[in-house]
Amino acid sequence: MNTVSVLIADDHSLVRAGYRSILGDEDDIEVVGEAKDGLEAVEVAGERRPDVVLMDIRMPRMDGLEATRRITSDPRLHATKVVVLTTFDLDEYIFGALKAGASAFLLKGVEPPALISAVHTVAQGNALLEPGATRRLIEAYVTAQAVVPPPATTLPATLTAREVEILRLIAAGRTNSEIADLLCISPFTCKSHVSHILTKLDARDRIQLVVLAYESGLIAPGHTGNPPTPATS
Repeated sequence: MNTVSVLIADDHSLVRAGYRSILGDEDDIEVVGEAKDGLEAVEVAGERRPDVVLMDIRMPRMDGLEATRRITSDPRLHATKVVVLTTFDLDEYIFGALKAGASAFLLKGVEPPALISAVHTVAQGNALLEPGATRRLIEAYVTAQAVVPPPATTLPATLTAREVEILRLIAAGRTNSEIADLLCISPFTCKSHVSHILTKLDARDRIQLVVLAYESGLIAPGHTGNPPTPATS
């Protein structure tokens, strides 16, 4: 059984103690460090190289969004995943956290079993959002785009027609099972395509694929995720 190492970053000692208590009861999770602000989180992450960082957003010296960006952009910490936890269920925080490279966004009121599940989920390389957050993320991005257009992103020509089709469906919030059903392919084939897309776009997870799809103009507001003309596998 592989043990998941966790770093807890929050400026409130009671909150850190609570997380440590919840996670400490799990045989396959080990809390390897704590940080009271974003700057310390970056430093400790570099030293301990945890599998998962539980990251608060509002902290002194350096906020959790900048700390997340620094951790996820550090080549030494490529395997480290960040779970952002906050009391503020605001679109700008959701988009900011995911844009910074977070693999999960959860509210601090999440129940202990859900927190434990989130740690395991992101440690396995998957992304996780609060229910409905993917749609809010998309709407937040569209709104931001109307005010300050982001730098243009071009999708690599190495993406096949099928991969572009699947990327569009991922950006529309479709799961692998839904995509497989829509395109009449097996779940295994779909998973394989998603893996190839992640590799070709050098993306950490599905959430980053959503951002890249919008930045490239592949998907537009109001897209429902229904497949266009079928492509060949």
